[in-house]
Amino acid sequence: MAHFTKATSVKDWLNQRLAVEKLEKVMMSEYWIPKNINFLWAMGMVLVITFALLLVSGIFLLMYYQPNVDLAFDSVNYTIMREVDFGWLWRHVHGVAASVVFLIIYIHMFTGIYYGSYKKGREMIWISGMLLFVAFSAEAFSGYMLPWGQMSYWAGMVITNLFSGGSLHADGLVEWIRGDYVPAQAFLNRFFMLHVLLIPLAIMGLIGLHFGALRIPHVNNQDGEEIDFDEEAEKYLAGDKAGSKVMRFANDFMSKDMMVVGIYLVFFFYLVFFHYDFAMDPVNFDPADGLKTPAHIYPEWYFLWSYEILRPFSTDIGLIAFAFAQVIFVLLPFLDRSPNTVPASRRGLFKYWFWAMLVDMIILTAMGKVPPSGIFSTIGLYAALTFIGLWIALPFITKMEKKV
Repeated sequence: MAHFTKATSVKDWLNQRLAVEKLEKVMMSEYWIPKNINFLWAMGMVLVITFALLLVSGIFLLMYYQPNVDLAFDSVNYTIMREVDFGWLWRHVHGVAASVVFLIIYIHMFTGIYYGSYKKGREMIWISGMLLFVAFSAEAFSGYMLPWGQMSYWAGMVITNLFSGGSLHADGLVEWIRGDYVPAQAFLNRFFMLHVLLIPLAIMGLIGLHFGALRIPHVNNQDGEEIDFDEEAEKYLAGDKAGSKVMRFANDFMSKDMMVVGIYLVFFFYLVFFHYDFAMDPVNFDPADGLKTPAHIYPEWYFLWSYEILRPFSTDIGLIAFAFAQVIFVLLPFLDRSPNTVPASRRGLFKYWFWAMLVDMIILTAMGKVPPSGIFSTIGLYAALTFIGLWIALPFITKMEKKV
């Protein structure tokens, strides 16, 4: 048994039993961050703050929401919005945060791609981050069902139909997921449970894994410089803070994080009070009606790029292309064959690949919002083919890359 002495304070008592000082050093005061980074490295903290806003606002909404197909729509649009004091505010915060969180995720993701933060030794950082993206996507989709409006119902109908597998006709699997032949009470119950319990727990676990994965290889830097963190940390602890290439996570780097978070929150609450409507589809302000199909069914903006990869093709090919788009980003550390961990601007053909991928995803997102007809259908098809082609080309163009 470990040796315990008489505690001199509450902190000492806890330290003997939970090693709080060691934990604080590992996670905060002796976790080292490179100095040569920019504000984009604060997006991780912005995501944590946004998730906290989603969690808190979701708890308040949960107090009045009714997970019943006859009551859900009114509980959201009348009870919460009109009868509960500041209910409208919590709904706006939750709706805007659910949309903005994906903007931050995409910025964070493409920052990692640009600076090579997924390269050798940092694969688990990238993989855990992509698992978080999947979990947030599932959380967003399940939450979109809960208001039980027209777009909630029909988006749920379309997305669950994907599990039939096209020519496989796995209709039994679709019915098992829904709990019925069509989205109804069992469907709402299941997605309510996923949204308020199971997926949030998964997200919190994955956030812990993501932060843990950062501790061994440490975060990358904007110059791609190989830093001896132990040596630079010794300089810092010896008093040579100016000469050291690293700084403490707490409270040096965190103070920079908080400045970015402060600017972000000004932008966030501007949207909450003045432009919250961008996060709320007008079609979803009509109650769900299984006998009246909306003229144009589409997901939220953050899913449009993958939705547009599905649409231009026949059912089976479209499902294969859609599945390809969902998993290919996870495989990035293994598809990039370059030995260089430097910014894309210094990586030959890869810099063109990066910007082509970014522009292509923006085009896919724009095309996913409009009806698939005429010139829009043609643009969507070529954008989807370009997306697939870029990923097929990636191993070859990176294999030819010379060591920088």
